[in-house]
Amino acid sequence: MLTTLWLRLGALFGKTLLWLLGIGLLGWALATAWYAWHHSGPVSDQEQVPPGEAAMTQDIIQTAIRIVDQHREGTRYLRDAHAKAHGCVMAEVQVPSDLPAALRQGVFAEPGKVWQATLRLSNGNAYPQFDSLRDARGMAIKLLDVPGKQLLDDRQAHGEQDFVMFNHPNFFVSDVAEYRQNVAAQADGKKVMAFFPSLDPRSWQVRHLFIALATLSPPPASPTQTTYFSVSPYKFGAANAKFRVAPDPDSCPSYTLPPQNQDLPNFLRSALSQQLSTDRVPACFVLQIQRQDPSKYMPIEDTSIEWQESDAPFETVAHIKVPAQDFDTPRLNLACDNQSFNPWFGLEAHRPIGGINRLRKAVYEAVSDYRHSRNAEQ
Repeated sequence: MLTTLWLRLGALFGKTLLWLLGIGLLGWALATAWYAWHHSGPVSDQEQVPPGEAAMTQDIIQTAIRIVDQHREGTRYLRDAHAKAHGCVMAEVQVPSDLPAALRQGVFAEPGKVWQATLRLSNGNAYPQFDSLRDARGMAIKLLDVPGKQLLDDRQAHGEQDFVMFNHPNFFVSDVAEYRQNVAAQADGKKVMAFFPSLDPRSWQVRHLFIALATLSPPPASPTQTTYFSVSPYKFGAANAKFRVAPDPDSCPSYTLPPQNQDLPNFLRSALSQQLSTDRVPACFVLQIQRQDPSKYMPIEDTSIEWQESDAPFETVAHIKVPAQDFDTPRLNLACDNQSFNPWFGLEAHRPIGGINRLRKAVYEAVSDYRHSRNAEQ
């Protein structure tokens, strides 16, 4: 009798698992169908500012300044994100001589033009940590001596064009409202609540949680072996576009990086120094754009949506060469720490667009001013 009971219980348990599996598969299919329907084109090619965005931006500024206060290193105030640099290096950014006419916009208007530039390579965390930990990795590019009217009135004397990117094609928040809720939870030490703000399942941001987990990736072998994305869109002449920087080893001498000790806290800086300073081998990248096709689902105001290459391929608009150099000195490292990169430092032809970029303008200015003023007091 006991054997019969166990067999019946086993059969019941097996049927229950099959039912649960079926319900799970049905839920997955319905969610996939809903996502495909909800995230389908066409979309607007114009910015759409939601009500209340200015007030939400002010809340985020206060939270960002609180994060800067929390994460200062001794008496030195760090960035609220990408606080740890692997180094700032000089580079040359060359526009191809055969660039198609449609791509000759802004700083890419003159075929064959070579821009001098500064690149800052970094970890994404707001507090310096071991390079071996999962994290986002960033690249910021500043083209120098760029003629023309700057977007910001107080930057007219600087003559620059910045591109700010990190190593994932989409962001883990959609808009300013989600960013405010997310960053406030993280600043309060409630990281789980960043994606589960209430008990109501309708408020859960599971897809965004998976984007965040994918963004916090294991470290690359070197900052020169990573692909970086702008995530948010920009004007590209009359069009809208996102930017990408990808390694281009075929344009540089062949190089194999010696194995690095990844237990060292700054092994990514060591890898960069190994290639550029010790082995004296340059690094090469391509700078590419992905132009928006409004007939596809390529929204401006939702940075959690990856623009698919099947809808719009990336097109090369410049080649980047980082020559051999000595960049890891106290003087240059201090200058790197004091350097500000902002997608709003640049020309109208590459104006940042969308909610996250509008937020960046206000937050970057406020945090940079606060950080530099506090550091000047030391």
